[in-house]
Amino acid sequence: MKSLFLCLVLALPGTALAPAAMAASFDCDLPDLAPDEQVICDTRELNDADVRMVTTFDFLTGLFAMGMRGSIQDSQIAWLKQRQACGADAACIRDAYDRRQKALEEIYQGIDRPL
Repeated sequence: MKSLFLCLVLALPGTALAPAAMAASFDCDLPDLAPDEQVICDTRELNDADVRMVTTFDFLTGLFAMGMRGSIQDSQIAWLKQRQACGADAACIRDAYDRRQKALEEIYQGIDRPL
């Protein structure tokens, strides 16, 4: 787990310099953002959660071959539908990110490592 967090910590400083108009997974300047996306763009904490989640997701999908990578991507699509169902409810969106981050960290913990 420390390795995952170290990678994420090393990746996050560059995101702090990114323009405020970008969340990690979508462009906040696009017209007609969904309600959940608008709240994420308007709320620094949720924007940061999006950055952490996407960084973790990208890291994990890079570790696996097609079968497992496809499963992780499928679960990401299902999670996005759950987040979208929150609408503009910031607390619901925050909980969705917390659950997804935990699920991604559990996937990482399940990786077999040499002794």
